[in-house]
Amino acid sequence: MNIDFKNIEENLIEKFKGGEGTMTSRSMTDKHNKIMMNKLKPGASIGYHSHDTNSEVMYFFSGKGHVDYDGTREEILPGIVHYCPKGHSHALYNDGNEDLVFFATVGEH
Repeated sequence: MNIDFKNIEENLIEKFKGGEGTMTSRSMTDKHNKIMMNKLKPGASIGYHSHDTNSEVMYFFSGKGHVDYDGTREEILPGIVHYCPKGHSHALYNDGNEDLVFFATVGEH
């Protein structure tokens, strides 16, 4: 199945997961997966949260930032893949002056 994000409505999300600022998201969800193309605005963040029943994979296209993964800071640049397995926690921060653009999948276990 192909997913064309250009044909999916973009949603503005304020303070996602208790973070700061604005994220835009185009997503497709079924009972097993959430598949998203996201943009985190400069200075914005996704709040620290746990993946108790699922895992998340993020691939970064542009921008720069960092992830707080189980209390460890990991730098984010284009081409990096961040993986948060089931039972772990993370937060994402846009440290740059441009949108942090990333593809993410959240798979239920």
